[in-house]
Amino acid sequence: MDVFEAHGVTFVSVTQAFNTTTSMGRLTLNVLLSFAQFEREVIGERIRDKVAASKARGMWMGGKVPLGYDVRDRKLAVNEAEARRVRRVFELFAETGSGTETVRRLRAEIVAAKSGRPLDKGDVYKLLHNRTYAGDVAHKGQVYPGEHEAIVPRELWDRAHAVLRESPRARANRNRSQTPALLRGLVSGADGRALSPTHCRKNGRLYRYYVSQRVLKGDAAASDDGIVRRVSAAEIEAAVVGQVRALLRQPEVVVGTWLAARAEAPDLTEAETREALERLDPLWDELFPAEQARIVRLLVERVEVGPAGADIRLRVEGLTSLVQDLRAGDADALGTPA
Repeated sequence: MDVFEAHGVTFVSVTQAFNTTTSMGRLTLNVLLSFAQFEREVIGERIRDKVAASKARGMWMGGKVPLGYDVRDRKLAVNEAEARRVRRVFELFAETGSGTETVRRLRAEIVAAKSGRPLDKGDVYKLLHNRTYAGDVAHKGQVYPGEHEAIVPRELWDRAHAVLRESPRARANRNRSQTPALLRGLVSGADGRALSPTHCRKNGRLYRYYVSQRVLKGDAAASDDGIVRRVSAAEIEAAVVGQVRALLRQPEVVVGTWLAARAEAPDLTEAETREALERLDPLWDELFPAEQARIVRLLVERVEVGPAGADIRLRVEGLTSLVQDLRAGDADALGTPA
């Protein structure tokens, strides 16, 4: 009828007293449409009431089957192989307090979703909030005991949700403060004295620095010209990592690494060496912080910070052992998701 009206068309039934060209016919149409709408709403209300009553009894009402369960006789039954994956998600999150770190470890352990694809951060948080795993059924803010068996013990559920109740920013700040400093023991000032990693918090945010030993010891002479009191950890680390990643793309470095690595791996080709070094660049952001620190320590000899900038001295000798790890595609050895 909407299409008819939009095109200025009227409707006349030859078998019934129905004619939209008259006022009575239009009244009849509106009455019929009102009853149709009323019937549809009543059916919807009855369905919603039925679903609510069934969930209050703990019944599973269909939908996408969650990881860890199969459907048997229209009820959820535990799939033990998948249930172990679900418990592992809760264990890692309760241990690390970080969704990102949990995903990295899950991928390193090849923990996949029901479809077989790797779990991402969104999947992890959906699992953590799914009360089905605690043996409950949730409906419109209400929680009822379910007919199905729980996968996650209540103690583990409570530990994971205690972490979730904490502010995400607070958790991120705590995790960053526990992250190893990439340049610990490698960075120094122009006077040759080491800069030590430190951090402080302001307005809930974490700030990391490398600070001169003379400043830490309260030496007033540290303010002399030519002495760097402190430098932003994020800035100097980004500069060093940028140099390392640029180093891996230089053709002469690839050839030099290949020639050095042939002493231990005679069958290694130049193409394999290039492929191995190119593999590290896109993987860098996925590496565990401890593994990033290991690689930086392997490739960086010294970082000297002065008023004019930073002098970054790299060593290519460390590339040989790195290529051996990358050549085999050993993502677990590098601390990356598999």
